[in-house]
Amino acid sequence: MRNAARTDDNQKTIVAALRAIGCQVYYVKLPLDLLVSGGPLKDQTVLMEVKMPGEQMNASQQAFCDRWPGRVFLVHHEREAIEAVLGKALLA
Repeated sequence: MRNAARTDDNQKTIVAALRAIGCQVYYVKLPLDLLVSGGPLKDQTVLMEVKMPGEQMNASQQAFCDRWPGRVFLVHHEREAIEAVLGKALLA
């Protein structure tokens, strides 16, 4: 039996950073942690998996990403999440 999925400690600050730039953020948990849209993304929607620094997606998450036709980001820090939305060039 699988234990309940835990929320990574950095998820709250990442969600707050995304909301601060105008994104709508929804916790979906499965298959990935966050559904992000609005704000700078306008009519686009992206999925984000939040992991603690040094962690990677598990096999089922990676398999999902390999099949998913949309944009998916693995983020460890607020900056990575904002870069995923705004693009690195805009933060330079």
